[in-house]
Amino acid sequence: MDVKNRILQCAEDLSRKIGFRAVTMDQLSSQMGISKKTIYQFFTDKDELVDAIMETEISKRQQDCAVLHEEAENAIHEIFMTMEMLTEDFQDINPIVIHDLRKFHPATFDKFERHKNEFLYQVISKNLLRGKEEGLYRAEIDVDVLTRLRLETAMMVFDQDIFPSEKYDILRVTNAIMDHFLHGVVTQKGLQIIEKYKKETINKYG
Repeated sequence: MDVKNRILQCAEDLSRKIGFRAVTMDQLSSQMGISKKTIYQFFTDKDELVDAIMETEISKRQQDCAVLHEEAENAIHEIFMTMEMLTEDFQDINPIVIHDLRKFHPATFDKFERHKNEFLYQVISKNLLRGKEEGLYRAEIDVDVLTRLRLETAMMVFDQDIFPSEKYDILRVTNAIMDHFLHGVVTQKGLQIIEKYKKETINKYG
């Protein structure tokens, strides 16, 4: 891994643990054993570094979503695969990262919002349409409304006023919200598929 990507990886790891605001260039240089001058050779300031972190993260998430869509047996399987991915991803994430992004790096937050409102909107709406076609989701559901609902509830898990991290585990909240959403859209056939995948998950992870 070249120096620039090492800086990005280290900065991302630190940010996930303590939030964007808490990470300083001094801390990053100390953690990596390099000078701040070396960091500034690749990133003019912290804003540019945070922007690069989010660009990398957004690109990775978009690739992951494309793979999950292709590999999933059906719409519900796609949801379970997504939750498995998020379970791994949220193991070491501090929910304050979105708050920090919104407050201290607004230009980068705007990019994240576009990713949410454009790319993730399409991912969720395609899943709902797929589920309807497969007879797993109810035919009468309003795809646009429920897509926007799902987007906002997905972001809600990072809201410290609603789910403060000292009281709520982000995975617990994410799983509860997704389970509630999924049960709200499925048919009887879909419900049977949910139980099938739940059993498989229990057998896999215990």
